[in-house]
Amino acid sequence: MPYYGFYFDPTYILVVIGAVICLIASAKVNSTFNKYNKVRSMTGMTGAQVAERILQAQGLYGVRVEHIGGNLTDHYDPRTKVVRLSDAVYNSSSVAAIGVAAHECGHAIQDQKEYAPLRIRSAIVPAANFGSKVCWLFIIGGLLLGANQVLINIGILLFSLAVLFQLVTLPVEFNASNRAIAILDQSGILSQEEVKGTKKVLSAAAMTYVASAAAAILSLLRLLILFGNRDRD
Repeated sequence: MPYYGFYFDPTYILVVIGAVICLIASAKVNSTFNKYNKVRSMTGMTGAQVAERILQAQGLYGVRVEHIGGNLTDHYDPRTKVVRLSDAVYNSSSVAAIGVAAHECGHAIQDQKEYAPLRIRSAIVPAANFGSKVCWLFIIGGLLLGANQVLINIGILLFSLAVLFQLVTLPVEFNASNRAIAILDQSGILSQEEVKGTKKVLSAAAMTYVASAAAAILSLLRLLILFGNRDRD
C-alpha cells in the first residue's frame, strides 16, 4: 500500500470528522445555554448564591466560590478547593447559570466523597498533559530517523494518555451533572419546570466532552492506521 505522507493522506478524514463533531457540540451547548440564560429562576438566586447554598448544605465549608473571567470558563479546582464561576454564571439568576454553578459544586462533592473517576482523572492529568505536548516530537522524530518504529510507538503511547484522560472525564462530568440536577430538584432551588431547562443545558454541555473524546479516539485511530500501513509497505 502506498504511503500518502504524514500531513496529507486519506485517513485525515478522521481528524476532519472529529473536528466537525466538536464544532456541532460546541454550537449546541452555546445555543442551549443562551436560550436558558434568558430564563430567570423564580427564586432570583444568582449562580454564586446557589453555589454557596449547595456547598453549605453539603458541609463543604472549606470550599470557596470565586469569580473568574471569560465565557463558560467555570470549573472546580480540587487542589485549592475553589469553585470558579464565569461572567455568565456568577452574577446571573438564569436557569442556565444556576445549572452550571450546581454542576461545578457537583465536582466539589465528588472530591469530598473521593469519587474514584475524579481521583483517577486528577492522577493522570500530569501524564496526559506531558503526553499531549511531546507525543508529536517522538512521532515526527521517528519519521525523520528513517521511520524508527520504537520512537513512533512511544509517541502513539503518549498520545494515548491524552485519549485516556478524555475517556475518564466522561463519567466525572455526567456524574457531576446528575448530582446537580438531583440537588436542584430536591432542594427546591428550581421548580420542576426550571429543572427541565437545566437538564437540557447540562446535557448539551456533557455532549461536548463526548465529542472531545470521540475526536481524540479518531485521531488515535488515524495514527494507528497510518503507521500500521507503513509496517506493511
